[in-house]
Amino acid sequence: MSETISGGHLVAKALKAEGVDVIYTLCGGHIIDIYDGCVDEGIEVIDVRHEQVAAHAADGHARVTGRPGVAVVTAGPGTTDAVTGVANAFRAESPMLLIGGQGALSQHKMGSLQDLPHVDMMTPITKFAATVPSTERVADIVSMAFRECYHGAPGPSFLEIPRDVLDAKIPVEKARIPQNYRASTRQAGDPEAVERLADLLAHAEKPCVLLGSQVWTCRATEAAVDFVRALNVPAYMNGSGRGTLPPGDPHHFQLSRRYAFTEADLIIIVGTPFDFRMGYGKRLSPTATVVQIDLDYRTVGKNRDVDLGIVGDCGLILAAAAQAAGGRVENAAARRKEWLEELRAVETKAYEKRLPRQHSDASPIDPYRLVHEINEFLTEDTIYIGDGGDIVTFSGQVVQPKSPGHWMDPGPLGTLGVGMAFAMAAKHARRDKEVVCLFGDGAFSLTGWDFETMIRFDLPFIGIIGNNSSMNQIRYGQAVKYGEDRARVGNTLGDIRYGDFAKLLGGHGEEVRDPAEIRPALERARESGKPALINVWVDPDVYAPGTMNQTMYK
Repeated sequence: MSETISGGHLVAKALKAEGVDVIYTLCGGHIIDIYDGCVDEGIEVIDVRHEQVAAHAADGHARVTGRPGVAVVTAGPGTTDAVTGVANAFRAESPMLLIGGQGALSQHKMGSLQDLPHVDMMTPITKFAATVPSTERVADIVSMAFRECYHGAPGPSFLEIPRDVLDAKIPVEKARIPQNYRASTRQAGDPEAVERLADLLAHAEKPCVLLGSQVWTCRATEAAVDFVRALNVPAYMNGSGRGTLPPGDPHHFQLSRRYAFTEADLIIIVGTPFDFRMGYGKRLSPTATVVQIDLDYRTVGKNRDVDLGIVGDCGLILAAAAQAAGGRVENAAARRKEWLEELRAVETKAYEKRLPRQHSDASPIDPYRLVHEINEFLTEDTIYIGDGGDIVTFSGQVVQPKSPGHWMDPGPLGTLGVGMAFAMAAKHARRDKEVVCLFGDGAFSLTGWDFETMIRFDLPFIGIIGNNSSMNQIRYGQAVKYGEDRARVGNTLGDIRYGDFAKLLGGHGEEVRDPAEIRPALERARESGKPALINVWVDPDVYAPGTMNQTMYK
């Protein structure tokens, strides 16, 4: 009698073949055979308290490791709860697979428990969405979904698997279980375009480069660093590109970006779209030569014309451009000394203007003081996560990760509530790293119950809550638009002692109202070896410049 295998066990074998070692999930009757298969394949099952967290954790896993993350949720509300996490990964170009349950095929269109048109809902926010039609095809279509995650710019895939497809057992020889299907996804870019970029670099007097998230996605840190140093080009970083150059590096710039984009004669945008963060391209000088490098052809030239577009792996393209420029750029690099000094002067002036607030002893605590203390606290092995509105806008100006791949934020969808899931995934994937997450109190309250999951799975991290008892980014906009008497409609939160919440669940928790106590509290959290929350009461009437400019809506 031939050996048989169930659909759930075929899922697990396909995940194992892809190198998956953990799934994030919330249980449901439709999907439990996948759990049984994961146990047999040695894949860890981390069960969370909300499906949104499972999807965010899969996204976070992909960002940290470079390998696809996986979330498994049940049908109906289980899948709809995960939609936000999938949408966030889609906008952030993060490769993950969401597997959702579904009613039995034999009950199709009969109104089975939790039956919804999941594929229809997921199609606009994934690179691939499909129903697995038979048990024989389970592993084959799982491998197909993973391949689609890496077609062009990375992104999420979705599969729904009907309950009877998962539970059915078939002879093993009837199932195709792909093992050797991976191929290189690195594209070097058009050689003629690379040669043209090298020529532009050779003749530019005031070039600058923005290193975006795809620098980390492509694991192109070394190539990017070699590029800016060899050609003497000032570099700005955003998204996951932060940390490409360490703080203090002579080519690392942060506070002078607007000035550089106004004065530069050559602007190279690497792996970031002309979206709201870039003013849809309007913040770049109209007289500058603009080059855009991206994994996705659809992104190049979107919202703004470019002088040169190159599609491909930014690491290969930057390395080729630096090599092609060769000796041609030597004299130009020497001339750029004055350009770098000009930018450094702008940078220093902006830093010194803000410095008194970073050292402020005011109470309630100035948010600049909080993010300054966090920045000073980080080590080269600290992964920093920002999850919030106004408070994280402050941190974006001050906090500088010390190493590549050590910065995580929601990305362009601006999703609040990612912090706990990102911390979970980062700590699970990199237990050798310290994980620090700054939450707004509004953001924490969305998914904060999974602090208990961190305790249950022994995933210590240091959480800091900038608590102003408000959704302050929205509150400011309401005050400006409708007046102070309506500033607190729909955005005011309770004065919650989150440090006590942490202790209630078995973690380390503290309340901080004195700015001098921020650093000692952080040190005690580090020494505790537990999941920790430091609840810092910040001034509710102080807003980040980005909030006051309302740049996210322009």
